[in-house]
Amino acid sequence: MRKLFLGRSPKWFKITILIFLLINPIVYFTLGGTVVAWLFIAEFIFTLAMALKCYPLQSGGLLAIEVLLLGLTTPENAYKEVSANLEVLLLLVFMVAGIYFMKPLLMYIFSKIFIRVKSKLVLSILFISLSAILSAFLDALTVMAVLISISVGFYGVYHKIHSSAEDYNQDGILDRKELSGETFQQFKSFLRSLIMHGAVGTALGGVSTLVGEPQNLLIGERLGWNFADFFIQMAPITIPVFFCGVLTTVVLELTGWFGFGTPLPPIARQIIEGYVKEEDLNRTYRDKVNLRVQGLAAILLVLSLALHLAPVGFIGLGLLVFQTAFLGITEEHALGNAFEEALPFTSLLVVFFIIVAMIHDQHLFAPVIDWALKQDFEQQPQLFYLANGLLSAISDNVFVATVYIGEIEQAFQQGVIDRPHFEKLAIAVNTGTNLPSVATPNGQAAFLFLLTSSLAPLIGLSYGKMVKMVIPYTIVLGLVGWMLIRLM
Repeated sequence: MRKLFLGRSPKWFKITILIFLLINPIVYFTLGGTVVAWLFIAEFIFTLAMALKCYPLQSGGLLAIEVLLLGLTTPENAYKEVSANLEVLLLLVFMVAGIYFMKPLLMYIFSKIFIRVKSKLVLSILFISLSAILSAFLDALTVMAVLISISVGFYGVYHKIHSSAEDYNQDGILDRKELSGETFQQFKSFLRSLIMHGAVGTALGGVSTLVGEPQNLLIGERLGWNFADFFIQMAPITIPVFFCGVLTTVVLELTGWFGFGTPLPPIARQIIEGYVKEEDLNRTYRDKVNLRVQGLAAILLVLSLALHLAPVGFIGLGLLVFQTAFLGITEEHALGNAFEEALPFTSLLVVFFIIVAMIHDQHLFAPVIDWALKQDFEQQPQLFYLANGLLSAISDNVFVATVYIGEIEQAFQQGVIDRPHFEKLAIAVNTGTNLPSVATPNGQAAFLFLLTSSLAPLIGLSYGKMVKMVIPYTIVLGLVGWMLIRLM
């Protein structure tokens, strides 16, 4: 039983989880629900931080079960949290599966980009800018799913060459020897820095528009803003922050600080170029037809998302059906592979919503909200911005935005604040939950998705590594956003 519990996780981790499970009831019955609820939050964040030691679904799931057993929330309230975020869950299940069948096209496009764009600086700017633009018109999780697929595919190309007995650059030395050791570590660092630039880009774009993040829709609905209204209201903050984010990318790539700046090793570039040329020569007519079908599917995807023809999850399901129908993929086991990437994270997100339900039922954030509303009107926007950023970093930005915008709307309806002040506070809530929350993976769903994806262990991207790499972005985006809120 000792060996089976949490599988291959380190012994110290297993003991730690057991200690958590034992002390939580003691704390609950001696110090009360509020204290143990904060303890549960710290423990859950710990399980996320140890994602490379043990997938958080099991360790975090045991904590969530204990939360329900102790009555810190109810199954009904947890179900309400899940229901409120059903669109996010459908997105993860179906959009990620749909993108799975688009991988050959993504690999074809991005392998060309990786080879032709020699400068790591230009490539990094391209990643953060494209991620931001796509996230503004699509949504951050979809863009992150695409980035993960591209990176896993590119890693797969490297690993395939590394495991073969080929000599694609024709220098008389087997490629696997040239791609081992330090070259392999540099390649992982190269991929790691690119994916983190892209992740930050999803936050920069996601904050700007009505559809970028789930909470944006909620805020826009409460204020009666359409797509254009939302963009115009946020632009004085989001556009300068975007350019500051890109400037931060330039500085990080030029200095090599915080784990950035590693270029693609020259020998790796030569070998991958040789591999891509050989793949182009060996591409059959059927392969080309498949790429055209995937290209048409990509166009339909972008149009459907940009025009908001249906909930994102439904569009993902449509993408899945269209591609598999016209690519001739009709066997159940072939379809099953497409769902392997997203379902573990979807399950983890449901566990996360149980913790969020506990935060709501125990009113853990109520004192902060009450304090902020009692402050001077001129100080409120910046205080709301800071409070939302801090709370989003330790819990969930959608939940924090939901709680805050509800309280602000109530104050407006009661005549405590006027419409212009209501709008200022809404802008502070939106930017606060989207910008400083990049500080931790649990602050942004896209970051959490990256941390728990199959890519993270391949490139050595742990919770601690992610937190370290986003420190400069957190400081720059957080401070610039705060200063602009103050000037608003």
